[in-house]
Amino acid sequence: MKRPIAPVRVEPAARLKELPVQFFAGLSARAAARIAEGRDVINLGQGNPDRPTPQPIVERLREAAGNPLYHKYPPFSGFRFLKEAVAKRYEEDYGVRLDPETEVAILFGGKTGLVEISQCLLDPGDVCLVPDPGYPDYWSGIALAGARMVFMPLSEANGFLPDYGALKPEDLRRAKLMFVNYPNNPTGAVADAAFYEETVAFAARHGIVVASDFAYGAIGFDGRRPVSFLQIPGAKEVGVEFYTLSKSYNMAGWRVGFALGNADVIRLINLIQDHYYCSLFGAIQEAAAFALTGPQDSVRELAAMYERRRDTLFRALDRIGWKARKPGGSFFCWLPVPAGYTSESFADLVLERADVVLAPGVGFGRNGEGYVRLGLLADEARLEEAVERIGRLGLFG
Repeated sequence: MKRPIAPVRVEPAARLKELPVQFFAGLSARAAARIAEGRDVINLGQGNPDRPTPQPIVERLREAAGNPLYHKYPPFSGFRFLKEAVAKRYEEDYGVRLDPETEVAILFGGKTGLVEISQCLLDPGDVCLVPDPGYPDYWSGIALAGARMVFMPLSEANGFLPDYGALKPEDLRRAKLMFVNYPNNPTGAVADAAFYEETVAFAARHGIVVASDFAYGAIGFDGRRPVSFLQIPGAKEVGVEFYTLSKSYNMAGWRVGFALGNADVIRLINLIQDHYYCSLFGAIQEAAAFALTGPQDSVRELAAMYERRRDTLFRALDRIGWKARKPGGSFFCWLPVPAGYTSESFADLVLERADVVLAPGVGFGRNGEGYVRLGLLADEARLEEAVERIGRLGLFG
């Protein structure tokens, strides 16, 4: 009789042990449990667009999927036509000229590039400057690289912009990379050209590569188009910008993103991706190029829809006495919690007693404490209902 095989002891690599905990997994699980109980939960805690991809883009994918060329491996760095398409969009929208071959990398969604760039540029002991609060997946790439984070506090008093003068000289000596993100997740703040001019000069002075996360670049309010980092003279000399179709075209599930700018950084991103991937399915690349080069009416309509939702939400907030700063872009609102609550305890209360999901600010960093993030990712009636439910808790006014 054969002896049973003993299971191998699986021990994760040290780098996996260093990964940050996915803070929002527990919140999502609790929300899902309440929905399973039959509760009418309004989930405003996630960043997943609620509208479908425009139908012409979907139809282009259906047609392209039948092309036998796309049933083979695509070029490792992607098809040139897609790189040309995003370069065309940047020239039309921002007046920025990009070389499709040397200044554009195709990504499996913007998140992938935001994690990869740390692995491309950082060694153990190096420093990366990170906004606080900020998008938690910046932390993941830094952890995988074995590098150290130095947080740049974003305060409401400073318009949720970092104060470079507050950084310590010893941290700046070791810093090799920094992240900036406007329109901002989670605060909804926007940055002007003057801020990016300061950032370019700061990065050049200290030899730091800038990673500009422009995921919400198409979503600006009050008649203002968000500024691209790459519009600033000298930007391509010091950094890259990450752009995605997830938010602008409601293509989050398609996983199409780009790194744009500094040719040396683009080369490194393409190099690491050569070892991970063989680019995107060609039919998706064709549909993405169609989205970028076709009529942009749907993009403008989407931004207008989020602005209407924002305005509806803030009228409802005023009715219950919840005072907050209106976002200038993105589809997020950054709302202060009432006195006596932490961001987590308030989010828990709202879920338990109002069946509304909000994201606790502390999940975006220490300086997110005292706030919750609300996504404009439900129709106006549901947003009003969510605020009315919270208002019935009697915590404001």
